[in-house]
Amino acid sequence: MNANDRALTGFTMLGHATFHAYELVIPILVAVWLDEFGVTPATIGLVVGAAYALTGVGALPAGLLADAYSAKRLVLLCIAGMSAGFALLAAAQGLLSVTLGLLVWGAAASIYHPAGLALISRGAEARGTAFAYHGIGGNAGVAGGPLLGAVLLVGLGWRQVVLVLLAPALLALVVGARLDFDETAGSAAREDDTTAASVRSLGAILVDSKLLFAGGFALVFLVGNLYGLYYRGVLTFLPEVLGGLPLFDPVAVGQRTIEPSRYVYSGLLVFGAAGQYVGGKLVDHVPAERALIGSFVALGGVALLFVPASGAGLVPLLVVGSVLAFLVFVEAPINQEVVSRHVPPAARGISFGYVYLAVLGVGAAGAAGAGVVLTRASAAALFGLLAAVALLAAGLGVVLLRRFEPRANGG
Repeated sequence: MNANDRALTGFTMLGHATFHAYELVIPILVAVWLDEFGVTPATIGLVVGAAYALTGVGALPAGLLADAYSAKRLVLLCIAGMSAGFALLAAAQGLLSVTLGLLVWGAAASIYHPAGLALISRGAEARGTAFAYHGIGGNAGVAGGPLLGAVLLVGLGWRQVVLVLLAPALLALVVGARLDFDETAGSAAREDDTTAASVRSLGAILVDSKLLFAGGFALVFLVGNLYGLYYRGVLTFLPEVLGGLPLFDPVAVGQRTIEPSRYVYSGLLVFGAAGQYVGGKLVDHVPAERALIGSFVALGGVALLFVPASGAGLVPLLVVGSVLAFLVFVEAPINQEVVSRHVPPAARGISFGYVYLAVLGVGAAGAAGAGVVLTRASAAALFGLLAAVALLAAGLGVVLLRRFEPRANGG
């Protein structure tokens, strides 16, 4: 990686870490809110699912803006807005005000992926490696946010914990603003068209969207929907599922109670960092469509193994849980490279907007759906449904490979 790639990648790693730290400390808080507000997982699932949905609903307009304006400025706006949402959450006094804070966070968070990924896609010369390091930054937030939240909850109330979590985001905002890089260097090096798009009318957006979905991107979009359902469905209530196992009964230490499931959840997510890196490196050497198929087949298999492993003892559960976390995040950079292979540079912002409308917007139904399944059925039913979702996505990947691999390889 050259100096421009390093600065650009470092900037997106900051934004990605902030996004995921906030996103995945929320499931830690879900277990607290279930007790404090005396509601069912279905109710909390709807509240959290609405906030997560906004991260996808806002992704499309964010993608349009990322094609027309500085992606760096949009990412900085995103970090500032997420901080504002958590500031409101820290002041919340009931479930309604918690919902408001989460919705503000979700609206601001929707900006990140279209802007950050378009920035890498256009600006980085070593694109696969940049996606890999970008993923590691995200997983620093994935593991660090929940772990910090779990540790702080031992001695602080959840509102105070949320307030403390504002500090890393504000630091990222200051550091990110000082980094300087060329946002189109990668596209220029590949001799792609680096002309920025203008803000388009609704009619022009519809025309562009029809052209976009006429090719392989339509299948990429459908895969994104399924990945989002799996991602949200498995992660939103994983602390609650783990907490229900006798292996992780609460432990009294003096006058305080330790919840082992929170630490296990955070520890499992550390393996996601390796997954992000491996996925990004993999698509520098293997056609992204083939990597996508393999990752989803593996995700289906590990979902089927999770519940039996949870009843087989601590070691089998930790092994299967670690593989699950690894595979969930291996898929992210693979999917991002698939988008880059099927979409021209000038449309990368809108394409990532559509993808994260699918992954985070439609995928938010996975959070709400998981809450309903856990309320009315069982963890076994939830993981069975997740396996079916993953295998369906693998099937779509096969179609994508057969129909569009020659075109993608030539692009």
